[in-house]
Amino acid sequence: MPRRKKSHQSHGTPQRPRFWGKHAVAAALDNPERKILRAWATREAAGFMQFPNDVALTMAEVTDLARLVPHDAPHQGVVIDVEPLEEVWLDEVAGQGGERGTLLVLDQVTDPHNVGAILRSAAAFGAVGIVTQDRHSPPESGVVAKAASGALERVPWVRVVNLARALDEIGEAGFWRIGLAGDADTDLREALGSPRVALVLGAEGAGLRPNTREHCDSLARLPISDTIESLNVSNAAAVALYAASIA
Repeated sequence: MPRRKKSHQSHGTPQRPRFWGKHAVAAALDNPERKILRAWATREAAGFMQFPNDVALTMAEVTDLARLVPHDAPHQGVVIDVEPLEEVWLDEVAGQGGERGTLLVLDQVTDPHNVGAILRSAAAFGAVGIVTQDRHSPPESGVVAKAASGALERVPWVRVVNLARALDEIGEAGFWRIGLAGDADTDLREALGSPRVALVLGAEGAGLRPNTREHCDSLARLPISDTIESLNVSNAAAVALYAASIA
């Protein structure tokens, strides 16, 4: 009888995420809210990473580190296990930014690469945070952290049970809720204007769900060329964030 392969936990779990890559690891080390549980590094990488004295650090060869991460993942000589960040509450994030602020709301965007890239854009354009539905979004992971390039540690990420109810709360907090939809009649530039804006983006293909659309103040489209149907959701988020930052 052939041996069954052991359940492979080497890439981390939602309860114990595993990060890799210099930017993701350095940002985690710099975040006082992040608990580092264990670390592996080459001697070269350990020389410039500032690991706390209480972190168990194992020196490893590049080939050893490759077995700790997904196939071909660019670990850059350093891997860490961490605890997930403490839960962030919507009212805390919605109250940030003063009279101006941009919030991103993701309607069932589940790809960790996209969510990581959106976090990176959110950090670049100074968004106050992102909001996702807890059951339909990826957990903290090495893939999210790598794609976010450090922004996972800097941008508040709110997970909610009911997105429609969260949109109601966002509206009550003074945000003008703009749902991005390719079939909208209004251009995003025309929909912008409020100093506090919540940009609502749906999953690729499916787009915004009907109930989510109903909880937006307006629907708007990006002014893209007719030669292409749509943008990747992370690219759309970056364009929308830029437009909101200069409105």
